[in-house]
Amino acid sequence: MVAGLVHAAWTFYWMAGGTALVSTLGAWAVEWSERDPVGARAVLGVIGLVKTGGAVLPWAGTTNRVPGRRWWRGLAWPGAVLLVVYGGLSTAVAGWVLATGRADDADVDRPALIGHALLWDPLFLLWGSALLIGLLLSRRAHDRVADGGRSRDIAGAGA
Repeated sequence: MVAGLVHAAWTFYWMAGGTALVSTLGAWAVEWSERDPVGARAVLGVIGLVKTGGAVLPWAGTTNRVPGRRWWRGLAWPGAVLLVVYGGLSTAVAGWVLATGRADDADVDRPALIGHALLWDPLFLLWGSALLIGLLLSRRAHDRVADGGRSRDIAGAGA
């Protein structure tokens, strides 16, 4: 949850007009925020809310603080996989481009590659990995709650 909230906090910071580390997103982000500040801030607000929900709702679902626990857990599984795959692949590709010297090409956005290789995408990977681990570790407790508190043995028969 913390990794997702860190991601969301930066998004809200940029939404509020902050400029620190915005170049690590890519030149397109800098140009967009200068060309259409109202539109950029509106989109960043939505993205920040989605990230906040994606960070808080899986945790809240494990603590019975929101209705629809099974639904939120069901949504969290593909979200976690997406975060791991996206974060892992993006980190690896950006790191590979930097490591092989291909980032020295004139058309490559080096600050964005560094941001994606060393900060934003590893944070997505960490967030997704922590979410997957949390979902796996809370699986038994979730199954007991969903099963009305009855224990089940390996064969699935009630104990």
